[in-house]
Amino acid sequence: MSKEAVESAQATTQPQVAAAPADAGDAGYSKDLKARHVNMIAIGGAIGTGLFLGAGGRLHNAGPALALAYLVCGVFAFFVVRALGELVLYRPSSGSFVSYAREFLGEKGAYVAGWMYFLNWSTTGIADITAIALYTHYWSMFTPIPQWVLALIALAVVLTVNLISVKVFGELEFWFAIIKVATLVGFMLIGIFLLATQHDVGGSKPGLSVITDHGGVFPHGLMPVVLVMQGVIFAYAALELVGVAAGETAEPEKVVPRAVNSIMWRVGLFYVGSVVLLALLLPGSVYSADQSPFVTVLSKIGVPAAGDVMNLVVLTAAMSSLNSGLYSTGRILRSMAMAGSAPKFTRVMSRSQVPYGGILLTCAVCVLGVGLNYLVPSKAFEIVLNVASLAIISTWVIIMICHVIFVRRARAGLVTRPHFQLKFSPVTEIATVVFLLVCLGMMWNDEEVGRKTLLLIPVIAVMLVVGWFGIRRQVAKDAAKASAELPQ
Repeated sequence: MSKEAVESAQATTQPQVAAAPADAGDAGYSKDLKARHVNMIAIGGAIGTGLFLGAGGRLHNAGPALALAYLVCGVFAFFVVRALGELVLYRPSSGSFVSYAREFLGEKGAYVAGWMYFLNWSTTGIADITAIALYTHYWSMFTPIPQWVLALIALAVVLTVNLISVKVFGELEFWFAIIKVATLVGFMLIGIFLLATQHDVGGSKPGLSVITDHGGVFPHGLMPVVLVMQGVIFAYAALELVGVAAGETAEPEKVVPRAVNSIMWRVGLFYVGSVVLLALLLPGSVYSADQSPFVTVLSKIGVPAAGDVMNLVVLTAAMSSLNSGLYSTGRILRSMAMAGSAPKFTRVMSRSQVPYGGILLTCAVCVLGVGLNYLVPSKAFEIVLNVASLAIISTWVIIMICHVIFVRRARAGLVTRPHFQLKFSPVTEIATVVFLLVCLGMMWNDEEVGRKTLLLIPVIAVMLVVGWFGIRRQVAKDAAKASAELPQ
């Protein structure tokens, strides 16, 4: 064969290897998210109420070993986001992992991935509006207002922001993240100063003696540390938002690697660093689930209005989470609707290129949460939090399975891996999936909450099966239509 013939053959075959199937759900979006928006969305996903509020109860239960739990879960969370980042660079999509599940697992995989993610964010949204109402009640001027009314107001405000444009969403999320980062940095500087000067904190000197004199790193043994893993994983939920946001940025190949790589040091600095400082300043028994651990420390050293400031920050974190949930589910549901596995109205977009149908559907579920706040205001947060944790674990597992199949296809020469890769595949993916499933299984040891949560799995499975039989004909019809429209 001549040299010209070889070059001609390479020219015709190479695009077939590198090209990726387009997702119909990606059409029509603007590219208005800038690098600073995506970077701050990544930070916002890594820092939320799980740290600002949830760390107090977990420190009380697990002690200083909570820092180890955050570190271990943070490493596996980084693996998930790194795998998703590679898939994003292979083919950016606003449908994110649902779009990749469709490509590598088929429509059933995309259906399960999408609706479990919707379950995650719709229930998280209920938890967020519940938290916002509870935090607002902290100030006496809001106490007379019923919890459900405050929850409804919060939902209306964030819905309005999401419906305007993606640029407004990105800008709001940028400033939400700035507030959270500035607060954490400020607290860490205060904590380091207290340690360096041996300033009195709550009647004792801070330092290693605070840990060694109160039971050591594992004051209550290993099991409490294992049991808090579920909550720690939930604290990292939203890191996968980077993959969704990449579909609406002009240069994902530049923005995504930078955002993903920075997640690891942020986890180490903000989560692990903060918990270590908290453990060195006060014994774990002093912290509680109903107060931010940062407020506990600041009140012990007499900082005026510490509770007001931190309550405002925690309120911001909850608003940020709700904002992100409406944004991501709108995009995910549109990707599903274009394939027939979500209601048709969720595929519609506004003139400002916002998929408002999916956003409104998520909002409708959150309105049910407003009803939950009316019926059982004291239990609303706990009920939905456990459902959301099941959904986020399933989402992460699906991302890792998709990545394993992607790498397998790349080794077979069917697709091309980008330069930004998850190392040591498939060992990394298998280890991550096993870790997540073990955390899920260990919840059985928690009779009060964890066991009831696991009993929801067969209920959710039945609902998914019934739903699939209800929409499978529409999925097949849309798939046949899409195939017929492809150029021959």
